[in-house]
Amino acid sequence: VQLQASGGGLVQPGESLRLSCAASGTFLGVNDMGWYRQAPGKQRELVATVTRYGKTNLADSVKGRSAISRNNAKNTVDLLLNSLKPEDTAVYYCNARIIRYDSTSYDYWGQGTLVTVSS
Repeated sequence: VQLQASGGGLVQPGESLRLSCAASGTFLGVNDMGWYRQAPGKQRELVATVTRYGKTNLADSVKGRSAISRNNAKNTVDLLLNSLKPEDTAVYYCNARIIRYDSTSYDYWGQGTLVTVSS
Protein backbone atom coordinates (compact mmCIF):
# COMPACT_ATOMS: atom_id res chain seq x y z
CA VAL A 1 0.00 0.00 0.00
CA GLN A 2 1.29 3.45 -0.91
CA LEU A 3 -0.01 6.93 -0.32
CA GLN A 4 1.17 9.48 -2.85
CA ALA A 5 0.74 13.11 -1.89
CA SER A 6 1.08 16.11 -4.15
CA GLY A 7 0.28 19.81 -4.35
CA GLY A 8 2.65 21.48 -1.93
CA GLY A 9 4.71 24.49 -2.77
CA LEU A 10 5.50 28.11 -2.03
CA VAL A 11 2.54 30.46 -1.80
CA GLN A 12 1.98 33.99 -0.57
CA PRO A 13 -0.16 34.81 2.46
CA GLY A 14 -3.82 34.91 1.55
CA GLU A 15 -3.50 32.53 -1.37
CA SER A 16 -5.02 29.05 -1.68
CA LEU A 17 -3.56 25.61 -2.17
CA ARG A 18 -4.99 22.17 -2.87
CA LEU A 19 -3.25 19.06 -1.62
CA SER A 20 -4.12 15.69 -3.09
CA CYS A 21 -3.36 12.17 -1.95
CA ALA A 22 -4.05 8.82 -3.57
CA ALA A 23 -3.92 5.40 -1.95
CA SER A 24 -2.82 2.55 -4.16
CA GLY A 25 -2.07 -1.12 -3.74
CA THR A 26 -3.99 -4.20 -2.74
CA PHE A 27 -6.48 -3.77 0.05
CA LEU A 28 -10.11 -4.36 0.92
CA GLY A 29 -11.09 -0.75 1.60
CA VAL A 30 -10.28 2.54 3.24
CA ASN A 31 -11.77 3.93 6.40
CA ASP A 32 -10.83 7.41 7.60
CA MET A 33 -8.54 9.54 5.47
CA GLY A 34 -6.95 12.76 6.53
CA TRP A 35 -4.17 15.30 6.59
CA TYR A 36 -1.71 16.10 9.33
CA ARG A 37 1.09 18.62 9.42
CA GLN A 38 4.35 19.15 11.19
CA ALA A 39 5.96 22.55 11.45
CA PRO A 40 9.67 22.92 12.25
CA GLY A 41 10.30 22.21 15.91
CA LYS A 42 6.72 21.15 16.57
CA GLN A 43 4.84 17.90 16.88
CA ARG A 44 2.69 16.52 14.12
CA GLU A 45 -0.88 17.76 14.41
CA LEU A 46 -4.20 16.92 12.86
CA VAL A 47 -5.45 19.25 10.14
CA ALA A 48 -8.54 17.48 8.86
CA THR A 49 -10.09 14.04 8.52
CA VAL A 50 -12.99 12.60 6.59
CA THR A 51 -14.77 9.29 7.10
CA ARG A 52 -15.74 7.05 4.22
CA TYR A 53 -19.29 8.38 4.69
CA GLY A 54 -18.14 11.98 4.24
CA LYS A 55 -18.19 13.20 7.83
CA THR A 56 -15.43 15.73 8.30
CA ASN A 57 -13.39 16.98 11.23
CA LEU A 58 -11.31 20.13 10.91
CA ALA A 59 -8.78 21.55 13.33
CA ASP A 60 -9.75 24.87 14.85
CA SER A 61 -6.70 26.46 13.26
CA VAL A 62 -8.05 25.85 9.74
CA LYS A 63 -11.79 25.75 10.36
CA GLY A 64 -13.67 28.20 8.18
CA ARG A 65 -10.94 28.47 5.57
CA SER A 66 -10.34 24.88 4.55
CA ALA A 67 -12.22 21.87 3.25
CA ILE A 68 -11.47 18.19 2.98
CA SER A 69 -13.07 15.83 0.51
CA ARG A 70 -12.55 12.32 -0.77
CA ASN A 71 -13.41 10.11 -3.68
CA ASN A 72 -14.13 6.61 -2.44
CA ALA A 73 -14.04 5.10 -5.92
CA LYS A 74 -10.52 6.44 -6.50
CA ASN A 75 -9.29 6.23 -2.89
CA THR A 76 -8.21 9.84 -2.96
CA VAL A 77 -8.45 12.66 -0.45
CA ASP A 78 -8.04 16.37 -1.15
CA LEU A 79 -7.40 19.25 1.21
CA LEU A 80 -8.20 22.77 0.09
CA LEU A 81 -6.51 25.47 2.15
CA ASN A 82 -7.68 29.04 1.68
CA SER A 83 -6.43 32.32 3.13
CA LEU A 84 -3.10 30.75 3.92
CA LYS A 85 -1.03 32.22 6.74
CA PRO A 86 2.69 31.97 7.49
CA GLU A 87 1.82 29.74 10.44
CA ASP A 88 0.40 27.20 8.00
CA THR A 89 3.95 26.52 6.85
CA ALA A 90 4.66 22.85 7.49
CA VAL A 91 5.17 19.47 5.94
CA TYR A 92 1.74 18.04 5.28
CA TYR A 93 1.20 14.29 5.52
CA CYS A 94 -1.78 12.37 4.26
CA ASN A 95 -3.04 9.44 6.25
CA ALA A 96 -5.37 6.57 5.48
CA ARG A 97 -6.67 3.76 7.62
CA ILE A 98 -6.48 0.83 5.26
CA ILE A 99 -8.58 -2.30 5.67
CA ARG A 100 -6.51 -5.27 4.66
CA TYR A 101 -7.85 -8.55 3.29
CA ASP A 102 -7.44 -10.21 6.66
CA SER A 103 -9.91 -7.58 7.95
CA THR A 104 -7.32 -5.83 10.09
CA SER A 105 -6.86 -2.07 9.81
CA TYR A 106 -3.58 -0.22 9.65
CA ASP A 107 -2.62 3.44 9.36
CA TYR A 108 -0.52 4.35 6.34
CA TRP A 109 1.24 7.66 5.75
CA GLY A 110 2.23 9.52 2.66
CA GLN A 111 5.73 10.87 2.13
CA GLY A 112 4.88 14.44 3.10
CA THR A 113 4.60 17.52 0.97
CA LEU A 114 6.05 20.88 2.00
CA VAL A 115 3.82 23.94 2.12
CA THR A 116 5.60 27.25 2.61
CA VAL A 117 3.61 30.42 3.10
CA SER A 118 5.78 33.46 2.70
CA SER A 119 5.82 36.81 0.99
